Amino acid sequence: MKIRIKFRKYGVMKFIGHLDIMRYFQKALKRAGIPVSYTEGFSPHMIMSFASPLGVGLTSDGEYLDFEMAEGLSSIQGVERLNAVMTEGIEILSFLRISEEKSQNAMSLVAAADYEVCFCPGKEPGIKSKGEECSAPSWKEAFSDFLDQPEIRVTKKSKKAERELDIRPFIYEARVDGETIFLRLSAGSVTNIKPELVLEAFFLYLGQSMEPFSLRIHRKELYAAQEGGEARTFVSLESLGSLF
Repeated sequence: MKIRIKFRKYGVMKFIGHLDIMRYFQKALKRAGIPVSYTEGFSPHMIMSFASPLGVGLTSDGEYLDFEMAEGLSSIQGVERLNAVMTEGIEILSFLRISEEKSQNAMSLVAAADYEVCFCPGKEPGIKSKGEECSAPSWKEAFSDFLDQPEIRVTKKSKKAERELDIRPFIYEARVDGETIFLRLSAGSVTNIKPELVLEAFFLYLGQSMEPFSLRIHRKELYAAQEGGEARTFVSLESLGSLF
């Protein structure tokens, strides 16, 4: 039986990196008495995978872990057992059964992610005076002008190379809510756009550079692409599972 758990990561746990979170869940599943399946061979390990690694310093309400379970256990029991052994900063939100098909693995399904981004106090972008390149009265209006561009070209760096990319087609939705910027961005193994990249491009649009530790980023949800129809639509990874 394949299981998908959804969990939130908050507080001091945002400083724990992905590899340590993976080790943490391996131990937590054992402590909770969850009958996880193991690989065969000389060095067996838990059959498990995370949907999309979360960067250090980010909080989230929508993280996912898939694993195989050796025997039956109800959704309610799964949530209760795991939350009983969770440390502060990790909370299990759902425990769902998913399709046995390999193509339904969360890691391969991820196509988009929702983020909420706030500027740290004193780190907001400044606005040029009227008559210069950007004459918007505040960064909020300037952000709207920034999104109205037909292209937003950036240099995307990886461990192996750098490449120039137009990220505008991969910003599926963006708006300012009060002091918070909401972003729905392309995610996954094909084109993964981080909110930091979008905000760095915004600062460059204003003729500025973004200082380190300028942003507070919260991931709200991860999505799979919805098949069929002309418009691009997404469904949460949670909605692809079922209670049992």
